[in-house]
Amino acid sequence: MSPKLLPALAAGALALCAGLAQAETMNTLERIRQSGSIALGHRESSIPFSYVDERNQVVGYSHDIALKILDAVRSELQLPDLKVRLVSFPPLTRLPMVQNGMIDLECGSTSLNGERARQVAFSAPIFVINTRLMARADSGIRDFADLAGKNVVTTAGTTSERLLRKLNVERRLDMRLVSARDHGESFLQLESGRVAAFVMDDMLLYGERAKARKPQDWTVVGTPLSQEAYACTLRKDDPAFKALVDRTIGGLMQSGEINEIYRKWFMQPIPPKSLNLNFPASDANRALFRAADAAPAH
Repeated sequence: MSPKLLPALAAGALALCAGLAQAETMNTLERIRQSGSIALGHRESSIPFSYVDERNQVVGYSHDIALKILDAVRSELQLPDLKVRLVSFPPLTRLPMVQNGMIDLECGSTSLNGERARQVAFSAPIFVINTRLMARADSGIRDFADLAGKNVVTTAGTTSERLLRKLNVERRLDMRLVSARDHGESFLQLESGRVAAFVMDDMLLYGERAKARKPQDWTVVGTPLSQEAYACTLRKDDPAFKALVDRTIGGLMQSGEINEIYRKWFMQPIPPKSLNLNFPASDANRALFRAADAAPAH
């Protein structure tokens, strides 16, 4: 290496370190103000929450909530021309991508739990789900005990994967577990007959069933393994951005607009195939929306 190159490399390294330090100390809203852009994370196939439709557009219930948050950012920072960078991610990498700044905000189908809360910050809850299973309607499978000795798929990096492994050990079911990259791949494993069941959050199962060639061939059954809430994720220790996100979500619920978003994605035809999930809000979700409605916005 040329001796003349060393000072230049050293200076470059110092500049890089300074830039990284500034990025770590600068809060999200300041970064967005300076760059004029925000990185919004999305899923590829989490129907009907966050997915890419047949026109290659990102759509979904959670994505609509994210768009409302982006409107709030534009208003807060007076940036009407805010640029939005859509960043796709598989479940396994979502939290690291939020942590390292590749994603500023992620609204999809991420379950809020204590383990994840040590890595990222969560918004106020946006949806409540149950972990169940999907199988062929004529398979005779009606609950998790019926999966003993069978091949079962779930999606890698999800809470369903952790719950399924725990269930397999505790009940000694001797299931042969398969972990797929995303929900679409999990359903392909089921549809092709390579596995007997697909274990996941119930609404994601209904979403995958809606994509099937013959949706009536598949049934969602089973006593729920757990009930969890979905929430958006953002970097930890950023109270200003979290307050804006929570205020926006609370406003949607207090105004009743969340009910319109719900009806759009769960009670009306949606892409692909313009199928209607026809899934009225559960008691848990109605309670969630009412609880937010009763709470004052901050």
